[in-house]
Amino acid sequence: MTTNNTNAACCTIPPVLSDYTPKGTFKSVGSFNKVYVTGPETSTNAIVCVYDIFGFYPQTQQGADIVASTLKTTVYMPDFFEPDGPFPHDPFPPTTDEGKQALQNFFATTANPPKNVAKLIDFGKLLKTNGAAKVGAYGFCWGGKVTVSAGGENTPFSSVSIIHPAMLSAEDSEKLTIPLAIYPSKDEPKEEFEKIVSILSEKSFASLCDHKYYSTMHHGWAAARGDLKNEENKKEFEDVYTKLVNFFKKTLA
Repeated sequence: MTTNNTNAACCTIPPVLSDYTPKGTFKSVGSFNKVYVTGPETSTNAIVCVYDIFGFYPQTQQGADIVASTLKTTVYMPDFFEPDGPFPHDPFPPTTDEGKQALQNFFATTANPPKNVAKLIDFGKLLKTNGAAKVGAYGFCWGGKVTVSAGGENTPFSSVSIIHPAMLSAEDSEKLTIPLAIYPSKDEPKEEFEKIVSILSEKSFASLCDHKYYSTMHHGWAAARGDLKNEENKKEFEDVYTKLVNFFKKTLA
């Protein structure tokens, strides 16, 4: 599995400041000291959100609040980067060779996909052990790579979704044993997206999968890079979370 992020937009578009106040709380859950938890105290199912390289960001938390309140399902957003922390957002993007190398080093160490796939799978297993009937997961950017990679053989998840995913690879979808919803932006390789849609169409669970290519949106529009004061961004932010909710409503039923 590659740890080198070649998505130029992911490495150059900075996060956007937001005045949203998240509705959830931070708790220690399993091996994670810090997990953003939103929604009901208990619910039949559970959903895990894998954030982007900027970690806990209001727009990402706002999306989790929407999913939790609409589905009346507890959503967990673990701090995968602890104890190191997310990649610094100020300044971003890195402009020096040293800064650019630091970003790639971040993907190879703290945000190393295989290491974090293992963490995500373990967390999914924990939620099932703790009583969740079904567990779904969704991820952004780097988190998309981690999330789709956790959907193979013996996965604890019932379905996964990836939104403006970095390091997009059709190979990842070939290994899936559960439904996938994929929602890329214009900054992800459309050819790879189309290959994935084709692969999914041949799966036994094809009817449960979902996809949409957001041709007017930039990488990050539904997470830390989302500018919800921009009407078009806000409209598509609401659209993708509606699709995400409907996907989980169908696959976690």
